[in-house]
Amino acid sequence: MAANKTTSRYDQIADFYEEFAPDAYDDPPTAALLDLIGDVSSMRLLDMACGHGRLSRELARRGANVVGIDLSSALLDKARAREEAEPLGINYVHADAASPYALKEELFDGVTCHFGLSDIDDLEGAVATIERVLRPGGFFAFSILHPCFPGWGGTGASPSWLPGRGYFTEEWWLSSGPPGGVRTKVGANHRMLSTYLNLFAQNGLVVEEVAEPSPPQAWIDVAPEIGPVPVYLVARYLKP
Repeated sequence: MAANKTTSRYDQIADFYEEFAPDAYDDPPTAALLDLIGDVSSMRLLDMACGHGRLSRELARRGANVVGIDLSSALLDKARAREEAEPLGINYVHADAASPYALKEELFDGVTCHFGLSDIDDLEGAVATIERVLRPGGFFAFSILHPCFPGWGGTGASPSWLPGRGYFTEEWWLSSGPPGGVRTKVGANHRMLSTYLNLFAQNGLVVEEVAEPSPPQAWIDVAPEIGPVPVYLVARYLKP
């Protein structure tokens, strides 16, 4: 599957993904991300790769003025349907966040991206957009499956990279892990941790805080060896 099929990848699984990622916010990575984001009252925020609007809605409930951007029209249809049923003032934009023309003339106090960076094929373009739309003093907060996480069978947790290829091979790949997960359906872009960190630095983003929350207890119960291994990476960066 070609790496430029991001739109069709999620359009084809929109119904599954809405059920897979419900509006619940107490899972370890989401709770850690919201904690790092902090008080968003009266802030104007961009939720990048917003999907069906899960994080967008919670940020709006906490008092933010939210714009969500995504490449999948099917997921945005679901987000807009929820907005119509429960108006929170969220504006959803169908666009490629990596495009230099995306959100022209727009400025935000913060940008969030919850498990979306590995779905964006043009990471350099997306980070350039983040830098461009952030006001000075604004923040960028994101979560990803930790790129150092090898994964284990039987836990429902797909690995971070293609088995047999290894951590140092950066590429788009489709997981052959346990069925029923997102990565077995839409794949992911594996990138080394250094790739993320260096790209953020090159775009003038300065790290403020990083968290590596523990995996769910169910994963630990099935595979106790997961306990000491990083599964999620959550971070907040600042544009000086």
